[in-house]
Amino acid sequence: MEHSHSEPTAEPAAKKSSSLKRRLSQVFWLSFLVLSLAYAWYSFYAPSNEIAWAADYSEAKQLSAESGKPMIMFFTATWCSPCRIMKRTVWADEAVAEEVNERFIPLMLYADDAVAAELFTLYQVNATPVTIITDPEGTVLDYAVGKVEKPAFLELLAKQ
Repeated sequence: MEHSHSEPTAEPAAKKSSSLKRRLSQVFWLSFLVLSLAYAWYSFYAPSNEIAWAADYSEAKQLSAESGKPMIMFFTATWCSPCRIMKRTVWADEAVAEEVNERFIPLMLYADDAVAAELFTLYQVNATPVTIITDPEGTVLDYAVGKVEKPAFLELLAKQ
């Protein structure tokens, strides 16, 4: 009877290396997916706020005329990520809500709303977000283009 001595193969080590690479790849892509979903949620999540928004421009203009308070119009869009972030970090803030409700007549206008399209044209708003403060007649007093952080937004309000 012959005894055959075969050389040990490197196959188990190669299998371990391949298995480890596959596992690391899976962990990487799963982590990437989780982080991507978290960022998407962060970008588009906007909680409700305590702002007393006017229903439309004619109501806002009438309330502004009756109270003598300036209007603050927030031009936004449902698909606008910076708008959503601003809704979450600025508009949902208690200090901002208190200041806006006390001193302004707020109106939110959506780019995909056919009724608001006229105001986007009138105030030459070509991108979102844009915040415009007007007197009761609709004359622009001040404005901010793009996403505004809370401290700068409160400064904008304080100037009125």
